[in-house]
Amino acid sequence: MRHAALAASILASLALAAPIAQAQDAAAKLAQDAIIVDTHIDAPGILMDTWADLGVEAKDREFDYPRSRAGGLDVAFMSIYTSPKQDADGSAWHVANQMIDGVEALVHRHPGKFAILTSPRDVSRLLEGGRVLLPLGMENGAPLGDHLANVKFFFDRGVRYITLAHSANNRLADSSYALEKTWNGLSPFGRDVVREMNRVGIMVDVSHLGDASAMEAIKLSRVPVIASHSAFRHFTPDFERNISDAVAKAVAAKGGVIQVPFGTAFIDPASAADTQAYFRAIDAFDRGNAALKAQGQPPKDRAAFGKDWDAAHPARASTLAQVLDQIDYGVKLLGIDHVGIGSDFDGVDGELPPELKTVADFPHLVAGLQARGYKDADIRKILGGNLLRAWTAIEAGAGK
Repeated sequence: MRHAALAASILASLALAAPIAQAQDAAAKLAQDAIIVDTHIDAPGILMDTWADLGVEAKDREFDYPRSRAGGLDVAFMSIYTSPKQDADGSAWHVANQMIDGVEALVHRHPGKFAILTSPRDVSRLLEGGRVLLPLGMENGAPLGDHLANVKFFFDRGVRYITLAHSANNRLADSSYALEKTWNGLSPFGRDVVREMNRVGIMVDVSHLGDASAMEAIKLSRVPVIASHSAFRHFTPDFERNISDAVAKAVAAKGGVIQVPFGTAFIDPASAADTQAYFRAIDAFDRGNAALKAQGQPPKDRAAFGKDWDAAHPARASTLAQVLDQIDYGVKLLGIDHVGIGSDFDGVDGELPPELKTVADFPHLVAGLQARGYKDADIRKILGGNLLRAWTAIEAGAGK
C-alpha cells in the first residue's frame, strides 16, 4: 500500500509539474518574441563609478548583454542621471556628456550586440542580429543649464526623453521630494523647455515631479508625455514620488504611458514611507549644515548621516505580486494602452523583488501577467507596444 501511495504521489506531482513547465515555457517564448522596452536602467551612472564590460556577463550588475538576451529585453533606455549637487556645482553638463560617451563607447566596442536607438522607426532594422538597442533618457534637466539651445544639443547626442527634475527643485520644475516648492508648476524657462522638447521630438517625462509641475507640463505639451518610472500612489498615499490618479489620468488622456518600476522603495508601502522620511531628514540635515556654515562652524558629516540612516532603516522585501498589483491597478484606472515598464535596474541598490533581480527575469513578469489572465496581445502592449506607440506620436509631432 505504501508503494501504491508513493506512486500516486509521484504521478500527482508530475501532473502538477507539467502545466507549470508549460506555463514557464509559454512565458519565456512570449518574452523572446515580444518587443520589450524598459524605459529606465541606470547602467551609465555605474559605468562612471566602476567600469564593466556590459557586452559580456557583468556579475555585479543587473543589466548586461547576456542577461538581456536571456530575458528578451530589446530596448533599454540608458539613464543619463545627474544629481542636484552636480546641478549646484555646475558639473551636470559635463557629467551628462561623459555618460553619453560611455554608452557610445559600449556600442563601439560591441557593434554586433548593441546599437544606439534614436527613433522607434528603426527598432526592427536595428534589432537584426540579436542586438539590444540603447536609447538615452536624461534623468534631471540639470545638464540643460540656462541655455534653451542645449535641448537640441542633447537631442543631437541621442537623448529622447528628459525627466524635468529629480530629487530637488531645479530651474525647470519642482521635485516631488521637495517639502517646499519653488514654482508650483513649471518655471518660465521650464515652459520654454517643454515647448522646445515638443519641437525637436524629445519625450517630456513627469516622473519625479511634484504634482503641480507634472500637471502643467502635461497641459502645456502638444504631444503625449510619459512617466518613465513611476508606481501608483494609490498604494503609498503619502509618497508624492509615486504618481497620483489625477496625474496618471492626465498622462493617459494625452495619449501617454505610465511605466511601472520594480524597485522595492516604490512598490512596497513601508519602503516608500522610509524613502519619504529619508528625504525629509536629509533636507533638514542639509539645512542645519547650511546654518552651521553661515555661523562659521564646521558642517556635520553627510556620509556618516547616511550610514547611520541605513543602519536604522534596513532594506525591506518586496514581491513580484506587488509589481503585478501596480500593473493591474494602472490598467483598471487608465486602460490597457497606457501602462508599461520602467524597471530602475541598477538604480535601486539591488532592492528588488527576488523574481525580478536582473533583466534576465522578464519571463517571470510575463508568467505573472499570464497567470492573472492577461491576453498575450495585451501583454505585448505592456512590455513595449504602448511606449513605442506614444514615442511614435511624439516624434510625429516634432517640428510643428
